[in-house]
Amino acid sequence: MPNIVRGAFFEGGLRDSDSWAAVSDRSELEALEPRMPVIVPLAFWRANEDLLNAREGALGLLLGPDDDVFELREKTARFALISIQFPTFTDGRGFSAARLLRERLGFRGELRAVGDILPDQVFYLLRCGFDAFAPHDEAHIENMLRAYTTFREAYQSSVERPMPLFRRRAQALSDLERT
Repeated sequence: MPNIVRGAFFEGGLRDSDSWAAVSDRSELEALEPRMPVIVPLAFWRANEDLLNAREGALGLLLGPDDDVFELREKTARFALISIQFPTFTDGRGFSAARLLRERLGFRGELRAVGDILPDQVFYLLRCGFDAFAPHDEAHIENMLRAYTTFREAYQSSVERPMPLFRRRAQALSDLERT
């Protein structure tokens, strides 16, 4: 099983093994135990939604960079995990997909960045709503774990901190004045 990096924002992250089975066709799905958590590509989910909904195990979805996240409107609660592929580290479409899933579609499950992601991108991926990473190059994992604590503050609002820094400071000052 491949290693992944997961953890809450600014908590340092942790290395974990992936317990999800990647499935891309019906025969692979039928060969698995019904309670095994599976991740399926969007096209496979579209074609086999009823079969997948009948399974006992958790369901995860793999989105490619060209997939339309709005196709999942009102269905995000069905997924315990959504993985978003990054075919190259220069392809930023996954950042937008993550923000849309979190902010507009209300997805609350695990959001995992998969593929060609670099430790330098961890801070920005976290700010867009990702909470797990499965890099192609496992040599990056130790640096990704360190990247969780590289930065402590950001000026702008984001998925993980909807209030910008100037408002957080003003609120903290107001709280101090009340005590």
